[in-house]
Amino acid sequence: MPDHSTYFEASGGGMVLTNAILLYRRETQRGVSSYGGIRRDAPAFASLHAVEHDDEGQPSIGAGTPLTRAHLRHWTEMLGRTVVPEILPANALVAHPDILAWWIPAQVRSAYFALSSPPEGLRVLSERVVLPVPYPAHLFVATRSALGVYALPADERPTAQTSLLHSPILNVYRNGQLCWGNIPKPKSLTIATIPEFERAVFDSWSTHPNVGQDLTVTGKGGLVKLWDDLAARRAVRFPTKRLRPLLAGPASRGSAAEPVTVGRLIAASTRP
Repeated sequence: MPDHSTYFEASGGGMVLTNAILLYRRETQRGVSSYGGIRRDAPAFASLHAVEHDDEGQPSIGAGTPLTRAHLRHWTEMLGRTVVPEILPANALVAHPDILAWWIPAQVRSAYFALSSPPEGLRVLSERVVLPVPYPAHLFVATRSALGVYALPADERPTAQTSLLHSPILNVYRNGQLCWGNIPKPKSLTIATIPEFERAVFDSWSTHPNVGQDLTVTGKGGLVKLWDDLAARRAVRFPTKRLRPLLAGPASRGSAAEPVTVGRLIAASTRP
């Protein structure tokens, strides 16, 4: 074991530095992904070290031992005790340090349209406007890297077996992920930041459908003309039957693609 002599400043808040975990990998960068993590097939090693303090109270890393699952369980339990309990709102489905999921009932709310290339024949959306339009019920799934936005087939709290529909919101990609553009991202993943995620979706300007998004609705005219019709006649209910189901990848030969359910989506979002 090499002689580690890295020093740290003392912690505040009545806590002291007692242990350190060191992570090792090969010097080559081939095993490192673009976001700094280590690929699954890259060799790695971790060691747990006691932190020693000199006569002046300065800490340094001492000799270590291989990190075990027992060590991880111990420290996970210790860290979990620092999490502040939260009272979950009625619309919350999942509240986890790595994922937050909730549903939003169908409602009429103001929408912001500023179409960069409006098609011909629009009645009200050919100019930059803010108009009330009806939205179907939605499922939001926020992780540390993305925000998924999906329509629900019924205006009720979904279950794990509820099949999802494509969202008609223009700033959403065909796979359900929000196109952030220059929208500020919430800095944390907590119940308190749910309104921030919702504002990112509903209070941002819609400029165009994303690639392939017109294929997520049925009927003539596509998604933009559907919104134009709803806004022009001051509709109070979104025609959910025009939304296509969200499917899990392309269909294989001899079988249809499977619909994505809430449970399947949550499981996929938490998979490492």
